[in-house]
Amino acid sequence: MAGDYTIWHNPKCSTSRFVLGALRDAGVAPVVRDYQQDPPSVAELRAAVAAMGGTPRDLLRRKDAPDDVRALDGDALLEALSREPRLIERPLVFSPQGTRLARPKETVFQQLPPGSAD
Repeated sequence: MAGDYTIWHNPKCSTSRFVLGALRDAGVAPVVRDYQQDPPSVAELRAAVAAMGGTPRDLLRRKDAPDDVRALDGDALLEALSREPRLIERPLVFSPQGTRLARPKETVFQQLPPGSAD
């Protein structure tokens, strides 16, 4: 299942570590992208938002964002997130079951392969 799953991961985040562990415990070998070391482009962020069926604001880590970034929307916000990846909410999981921000962390169980959580 490697390649079928990708996680935008922050190894310093306990929620992100939990989600990565849950994927691995289910037998999934996800592609792990430390998005702070390898920031997504605006196009990748736009594609993630579209895959989630959300808005750019859904990717914003609000508690860490300065007011000037919180005031942004659309492509302006995506550009800011690409420049300052620490402001991206995490973890983001791309899977055959869809793309989701795994918050709360238990939402990862909806993305596991069928039968793996039994």
